[in-house]
Amino acid sequence: MTDKQLQDAEYRQFRDFLEQQCGIVLGDNKQYLVKSRLAPLMQRFSIATLSELLTKTMNPFERQLRSAVIDAMTTNETLWFRDTYPYELLKSQIFPDLEKTCRSVKIWSAASSSGQEPYSISMTVLEYQQSRPGAFPGGVNILGTDISNTMLEHCQRAEYDGLALARGLSPERRSRFFEDSGKGMMRVKEQVRKNVSFRHLNLLDSYTLLGKFDIIFCRNVLIYFSPEVKTKIIRQFAQALNSRGYLILGASESLSSLNEDFEMQRCNPGIIYRKKT
Repeated sequence: MTDKQLQDAEYRQFRDFLEQQCGIVLGDNKQYLVKSRLAPLMQRFSIATLSELLTKTMNPFERQLRSAVIDAMTTNETLWFRDTYPYELLKSQIFPDLEKTCRSVKIWSAASSSGQEPYSISMTVLEYQQSRPGAFPGGVNILGTDISNTMLEHCQRAEYDGLALARGLSPERRSRFFEDSGKGMMRVKEQVRKNVSFRHLNLLDSYTLLGKFDIIFCRNVLIYFSPEVKTKIIRQFAQALNSRGYLILGASESLSSLNEDFEMQRCNPGIIYRKKT
């Protein structure tokens, strides 16, 4: 067996491992992505080659390494108020609808990455409440979950550098919702953070302990899963939503044939899904 064939075999084995552990499906010939994501771990864990790192990752007793590898492979870049329209729809359509029947609102940001999405939702809540004094007197609770412990630690620090702040955040919102935390970093203000909590969750696991939600954001995540896993996740989302709750996906994602539990609502712009009664 040549080195090339061995590398291909290792890649296929690792690809199967990653799908089994967290549902993410790597396409063919993504060795370069694996190498770029995992190369920093070689020095951190004093491992000489990528081949050795992959072999050790398969060992169930190498829990710290396994966790670090999954962290590295599932960390995705994000930005503030991504695509804009979901946050505008919260203020123009979804919050006014929920306000008719709800004193409080519970929102889930699934796969919250480094925190931009749940904090953007919280800023949107504050802007809505400013325009509608007395809205949701029972409070708004936003839960951010992610499989990466590294990302969750980042979320809880709520500190961002200038490069991260430049991605999707207007100067007005930066001035209103952030404060200088020193060393070139800005921290999300307490008024935004108090609505948000974070916890570790693998989307392949049960959501029962999370309770019920009025709105679920799961944006630009389902594209990484196989059709079977995607179907399972969508059904669990339906179970986790209150009656007539809302599901908001990424701009390029759709439920297509998976929407037996949801009805699609076309907005201008964008599409949202609402749980059927």
